[in-house]
Amino acid sequence: MILVDTCGWVEWLTDGVLADRYAPYMARPSELLVPTTVQYELYKWVKREFDEAAAQEVVALADDSMILPLTREIALMAGDITLLHKLAFADAVIYASAQKYHVDLITSDDHFEGLAGVVYFPKKEH
Repeated sequence: MILVDTCGWVEWLTDGVLADRYAPYMARPSELLVPTTVQYELYKWVKREFDEAAAQEVVALADDSMILPLTREIALMAGDITLLHKLAFADAVIYASAQKYHVDLITSDDHFEGLAGVVYFPKKEH
């Protein structure tokens, strides 16, 4: 099991420059953990960039995945993570979800770079 951050979903969906890096992870939906926070971010992004129908279709792509609701435990973990790593709410919830389930977080979001349990694909060379 793994957790792909929202930026990874967007890269994969839009055939971005890192789409090939994410493709192996996205090929096995049953092995994906998808926090409801990622669903929220994807829905919002796709609806803003395209339309409601496309947003609903994208969110439905996770139907064969394990959906992780925001529980009290994850919320409190995210609060601690925010204090420790200065992550924004959504990022902290996503990272806390990966930590709770002991899975790697796959991302290109530089807020996660260097954190334990993160597989980071830089968007460009440093």
